[in-house]
Amino acid sequence: MFTNGAVAPFSLGSIFCVGRNYAEHAAELGNAVPEAPLLFSKPAGAVQAVRYGQPSTIVIPTGQGACHHELEIALLIGKPVTAELLAHLPEQSDAAILATISGVGLALDLTLRDVQDQLKQAGHPWERAKAFHGSCPLTDFVPVADMGPLDAMRLRLLRNGNVQQEGDATQMIFSLAALLREIAQVFSLQPGDVVLTGTPAGVGPLQPGDELTLELVTGSKQCLQWHVRVAAANV
Repeated sequence: MFTNGAVAPFSLGSIFCVGRNYAEHAAELGNAVPEAPLLFSKPAGAVQAVRYGQPSTIVIPTGQGACHHELEIALLIGKPVTAELLAHLPEQSDAAILATISGVGLALDLTLRDVQDQLKQAGHPWERAKAFHGSCPLTDFVPVADMGPLDAMRLRLLRNGNVQQEGDATQMIFSLAALLREIAQVFSLQPGDVVLTGTPAGVGPLQPGDELTLELVTGSKQCLQWHVRVAAANV
């Protein structure tokens, strides 16, 4: 059912991320709801692999303030999506856009929240808070053919047995197709690229020793879980 590794059969490409795509998450951080998708990126070195069917360990930095969890649905791109392609598609052709998705998984957009707040106050970019080494724990991908309706997906994060985050694709401010359109018009999307689609409310700090369960409920009602232990980085 799963791809062989995080992005097989493609080489890992760019990781495009979407901020504030759930209204309740924007509200919990005191941010305005955006009128257009808020985009940023992470380098390939940000990935930490999280494997299905076996316990995984992720590391978080210490000594830089709070490191928050932000659980997100992750899309693996299987076919190119470019501005040229979009120009030849009807404006509402969501099916054609969604057909470029090869697989679906989960990701943690790890965020150094204190660092991010400082950067925001100074008017600086967020990369130090969002794109540091290891800032993107990423699960295996489920082939999209096994997912059922994509707009029926649900995600949930349990931390030490307690529900911390949960949401579903219908709560997104910008739909999956709208996100792919926006990203492709600015950057283009290529096979092996990954799109993180935004996080629901309930973000909070992680601690070394935390036990996490990352849960994805497919549109066909299958519940998939990945189990993760949090450890401190050795630097």
